[in-house]
Amino acid sequence: MKLAILSRAPSAYSTKRLRTAALARGHTVRVLNTLRFAIDLADDEPDLQYRGKDLSDYDAVLPRIGASITFFGMAVVRQFEQMDVYTPNTSNGIANSRDKLRAIQILARHNIRIPATTFVRDRADVLAAIERVGGAPVVIKLLEGTQGIGVILAPDTKVAEAVIETLQSTRQNVLIQRFVAESRGRDIRALVVGDRVVAAMRRRAAGDEFRSNLHRGGSSEVVELDDEYARVAVQSAQIMGLRVAGVDMLEGEDGPLVMEVNSSPGLEGIEAATNLDIAGAIVDYMANQVAFPELDIRQRLTVSTGYGVVELIVHEGADLLGKPIDGSGLRQRDITVLTLTRGTTVIPNPRGERILEAEDRLLCFGRLESMRDLVPERRRRRGRPKIRPLPHDDDPADASVS
Repeated sequence: MKLAILSRAPSAYSTKRLRTAALARGHTVRVLNTLRFAIDLADDEPDLQYRGKDLSDYDAVLPRIGASITFFGMAVVRQFEQMDVYTPNTSNGIANSRDKLRAIQILARHNIRIPATTFVRDRADVLAAIERVGGAPVVIKLLEGTQGIGVILAPDTKVAEAVIETLQSTRQNVLIQRFVAESRGRDIRALVVGDRVVAAMRRRAAGDEFRSNLHRGGSSEVVELDDEYARVAVQSAQIMGLRVAGVDMLEGEDGPLVMEVNSSPGLEGIEAATNLDIAGAIVDYMANQVAFPELDIRQRLTVSTGYGVVELIVHEGADLLGKPIDGSGLRQRDITVLTLTRGTTVIPNPRGERILEAEDRLLCFGRLESMRDLVPERRRRRGRPKIRPLPHDDDPADASVS
């Protein structure tokens, strides 16, 4: 495999480890400064130049895009994609993860639990927003920030208002988030590669610091994730469009709460804590994908009219629940189960006697009309409260809500 690592810091620990791991496995690897690319769109076939010269052919590219060059870095990665060069982290995936608001909107839409969060712009809405997340203390976050920078714990409402007003006066967009006290200044970083967690550590904040980032003096220890935490980590990364990611989770009273999905996770802290060759796992995964790439059949499979591929989820109370695949009636409806995903385990071509359990995900091929009834209806929003003007008052700004 001929591999390009996009990085402005060739001497950084993560970049060096990835390069060393690739060389040790017999691959050709080069570290390329992301800012030295030029995107050439003048010719019939758009291309990339590096340091003023045509770029040679690569089998795969691994982006290590810093937050300060996100826009240009995504453009370079997007061009690699258009040239059919494999990347585990797409430009869309990187964009999703870099914008904290965009990220939690995507995660929440896919039923990934996050700390209660709200986003407001008008100063008049700040107090209500704080109350919606449970009241002070609250965590205030800049929409773009790394290594704990731009994350502030406001102990009371007045401090929160002052901090938010100050940040907004400098044209900064901020999120207001519930402070998860039960996490006690600790979180879990899970390193996802492909469809599995290859390593995980628990990070603890130093002293009175509530941010557990290792760059802020936090400590770490290896942790064995249970199935629920592993499932949430893998699902979060894949929902964002990332195949290599660091997923940060708080240990809430009711299970994992996802804080962030990082598209360029640092390897130094987690390799030191776990004593695992994580860089090697990333390189091996990429080499396997180059040799035998995943086929997204939902996008690439050409089928007869009226047939297609649909993912079905076995919900509580569904007719499929508790039945074997052969006894579920799917085959009688001209529906074939291609894969069954249970937690973090993917079972290709599952046997007919396998009993379906709640939250099983079935990738099915068949007649679309037959599968339509098995897909739950789109969630409908609750109706908005009606607004009626106060008696004898013509000012629309003064209205009561019923």
